[in-house]
Amino acid sequence: MPYETLRYKVADAIATIALDQPETRNALSDVLLDELLDALGAARADAGVRVVVIASTHAKVFSSGGDLAGFGTTMALADRYAANGRFPRLFTVMGELGKPIICAAGGHVLAGALGLALACDLVIASERATFGAPEINVGLFPFMIAVLIGRNVGRKKMTELLLLGERIDAAEALRLGIVNRVVAPGELDAAVADWAAQLAAKSPLLLKLGKDALFAQQDLALRDALEYGRTQLAIAQSTEDAHEGIAAFLERREPQWKGR
Repeated sequence: MPYETLRYKVADAIATIALDQPETRNALSDVLLDELLDALGAARADAGVRVVVIASTHAKVFSSGGDLAGFGTTMALADRYAANGRFPRLFTVMGELGKPIICAAGGHVLAGALGLALACDLVIASERATFGAPEINVGLFPFMIAVLIGRNVGRKKMTELLLLGERIDAAEALRLGIVNRVVAPGELDAAVADWAAQLAAKSPLLLKLGKDALFAQQDLALRDALEYGRTQLAIAQSTEDAHEGIAAFLERREPQWKGR
C-alpha cells in the first residue's frame, strides 16, 4: 500500500522502509509511527521477506525524533497516555518481528529516533551521523527511550547522554555499543546491502528462533535465561534447517534452507 510518510519496497528478500518526511526531518509523528507499524506488519506477514532495513531519504538526517509540535498540544491526560503508546508498541513489534532489522543511519539520529535505532538488531552508521537524546534541553525527558539506552549502554554513559542532552559522533557511538559499524558516507548503502544479503542467505527459521530468544531472555534471571536457552536449543536442533546446515557443512556445499 502507498504511504504518506515513508517508502516501502521489497527486493531480493529484503524489505526497505525509508522514512520520507524531509520537510519535518522525519519527525516521528503519530502518522509516521502508525505507518511504520503498518509497514513492519507487512514485512512480518510476507514470507518472501527475510530481512528489514530501516533507512531515510533525507541526505543529512535519519530522524529528528518525536514530533515536538504534537507533544506541545493540549489534551486530556488519558488521551496523552494513549497517544504515547505508539513507541512501546513499535519497539515491541520490532523485537518480536521474527526477522532481523538493520538501521541505516546516514544522518542525525536524535531523541525518539535513537530509540528506533536501538530497537533494531544491527546499526550501520555513516561517519557524518550523530546520536543524542536532547529532550532535557526542551523541558522533557526520554523516559521510554531510556529503557532501550539502558539495555545497550553502561549506566554512567547513559545518564550522561540523558542528563546533559549532548550529541555524540558516530565514532563515540561505536565505542559505546550504540552502533555496530561506521563507514564513509558513500559506502553506507553498500555496507547495508552486504549485511542484508548475508542475513537473507541464512536460515529464516533459525534467525527467527534466535531473534525471538534474544528478545525474550533479556530481562530473565540467569537461571531462567539458561533454562529458556536450553529449551530453545533443543527446538532448534530438531528442525530440518539445522540438520541441513550441519550436513551442508560436512559435505562442503551451500545449504538449502526449507524454513522448517
